[in-house]
Amino acid sequence: MDKLSSYLAGQDKRYPKTLTRRELAYARLKDAIRHARLEPGEPLKEVQLSKLLGISRTPVREALRQLVQEGLAESIPGQAVTVATRTLQDVLDVVHIRSLLEPELVRLAAEAASERQLGVLAEAMQGMERAAEAQDLPAWTRFDATYHAVIRDACPNRLLGETVIGLRNRVHHLANIDTQTDPERLLVCTREHREVADALMARDSQAAKAAMERHIAALRASLLKRISYQ
Repeated sequence: MDKLSSYLAGQDKRYPKTLTRRELAYARLKDAIRHARLEPGEPLKEVQLSKLLGISRTPVREALRQLVQEGLAESIPGQAVTVATRTLQDVLDVVHIRSLLEPELVRLAAEAASERQLGVLAEAMQGMERAAEAQDLPAWTRFDATYHAVIRDACPNRLLGETVIGLRNRVHHLANIDTQTDPERLLVCTREHREVADALMARDSQAAKAAMERHIAALRASLLKRISYQ
């Protein structure tokens, strides 16, 4: 757990003090899975995590259970919870489902978003652009999470919003492969997000839908290109 220990050391200062212990454990472990380059199958041991986080075992256990439900971790009977094992094909399968659902999500969100939600979206988008220019992937990912959470919350179909977020969370750490290794892809991906955000803020539902379709198609093409090089 060397990578995990190094990543978790001193990281709690950037999380809101209003979080419960379970929420803090969940947020820190989720970020670690995304950014600490943990190996698939690496154990996430409750006792060790409790010591690393300085949080009692019960909230850590609850956080691990939530990560398993979201597909970021796996629970094998009789063994420790582990970092989920996902393949690029798993990612492509999720991207396919997203291509069917997410354009409709943003179409509905464009029609229903409140002014407050659009303001938060604008701030998240600006944060993503600053992080992309600085090639700060962890910061970019945090702003990206806020960006997509706003769209989810703005969608009047709650089940659709939660389904899309669940799909993204399931393979998000692998879907970031190209942005982790290709600085230009991070910039391009940010511009694709900007197109969606601008359409949402203009309340142009059809433009938002079309921009999301282009973004997911570009993501799929990028992943296929990576597979072809392996």
